[in-house]
Amino acid sequence: MTGDKIIELKGVERHYVQGARKLTILNGVEFSLRRGEMVALVAPSGAGKSTLLHTAGLLERPDAGDVILGGRACGRLSDDERTAIRRNDIGFVYQFHHLLPEFSALENIMMPQLVKGLPPAEASARAAQLLDYMQIGKRGHHRPAELSGGEQQRVAIARAVANAPLVLLADEPTGNLDPVTASYVFDALAALVRQSGLAALIATHNHELAARMDRRVTLSEGKVVPI
Repeated sequence: MTGDKIIELKGVERHYVQGARKLTILNGVEFSLRRGEMVALVAPSGAGKSTLLHTAGLLERPDAGDVILGGRACGRLSDDERTAIRRNDIGFVYQFHHLLPEFSALENIMMPQLVKGLPPAEASARAAQLLDYMQIGKRGHHRPAELSGGEQQRVAIARAVANAPLVLLADEPTGNLDPVTASYVFDALAALVRQSGLAALIATHNHELAARMDRRVTLSEGKVVPI
C-alpha cells in the first residue's frame, strides 16, 4: 500500500512575533508521508494544523529545518521555484471549495492544467476523466452554483489532483458537508489516493473519517505525534 517517502519535514520550526512575544507554533517537527498513504491530522483549533499544512505545502517558509519533497530540499528555494513546485507537485483542498463561479466544473479542473501549459484538448480530456472518476461526469458543464455541496467538493478534489501531484494537503475537506455526503466525498478521495499513489495529509475534526485512514497524528507542544 505504501512505498517510499514522498514528503518529509525535518526539524521544522515556525514562529510568529506578537509585540514582544514570540509564539512557537511548530517546534522541531519530524514527519513524513509515503506514497499511497492517507494520514489524518486531528488537533483542536489553534494547535497549528493550518501552519503545518501551509509549511508542508510551501506556502510558508520554515524558520528552521527543511521540507523535503520528492527527495528535493525545498525550504530555502526562491519564491518562483516554490511556486512551480506547488503548481506541479502539491494539491490543496480546503473546507470551502473555492471554485471559480463563472466557469463550469470541467473548466475549473482544466485551469491548473492550462496554467501548467497543457494544450486545451488534453486538459479537457483529463478533466472529463477525473469527473467520471469522481462519479459526476454528467455535471461537467454545470457551474458551481448549480452543483450540490458534495458535488462542488468533488470538483475541488479533482482540480487539486489535475496536475498529478505528489502530495495532497486537505484542510477540513468535508467540514461543510452533512455526515452522509462527507462519507461519500471521503470515499471518492480515498479511492483517488489509492489509485494514483499520491500521499495525502488530511486535517479533520471528523473522528469517524480519521479512523478510516492509514494512521492518525496530532500536534502536541508544536510537534507531530501519533494518536
